Amino acid sequence: MADNYVLIGYMGAGKTTVGKQLASKCGKQFADTDAMIVEKEKMSINDIFAKYGESHFRTIETNLLKEITDSMSGYVISCGGGLPLKEENRAYLKRLGKVIYLKADESDIIKRLKNDNTRPLLKGPKDEVRAKVHGMLEIRNPIYEEAADSVIVTSDKKISEIVAEIIKDEE
Repeated sequence: MADNYVLIGYMGAGKTTVGKQLASKCGKQFADTDAMIVEKEKMSINDIFAKYGESHFRTIETNLLKEITDSMSGYVISCGGGLPLKEENRAYLKRLGKVIYLKADESDIIKRLKNDNTRPLLKGPKDEVRAKVHGMLEIRNPIYEEAADSVIVTSDKKISEIVAEIIKDEE
């Protein structure tokens, strides 16, 4: 297993924010799979979804994982929320490093995402966001838990507390 922390969880759970601080604290580099895809594909996630659909985007994610699994070491990697959904991807994540599920309460996620229009899976009227988030979490939570080496509940915690908990888990 590579010397990486791999952060998974639902969109808005804090993977990028926590990941950057964790990387800084541990002397590791930070990488975000969505940002890597945007750079590689030369288009936004929204544009990829609009032009090619979710299935194509999920294939891009898997191909990226195949590329980086044996080449990245010394990183904190923030993964897109849907990346662990494919069983094949979960196997790659385990090889990539220690997989940590950042688990946020549904109400916290909704608060964090209510004005975010960059999430293609949450497009539509604002009143439908709560139902979409709830439905997706029902499906994804068990998958995230199965994929993770550890689960960190992020609700009501400062970023520094979450980072400290991740580091403490390693000791």
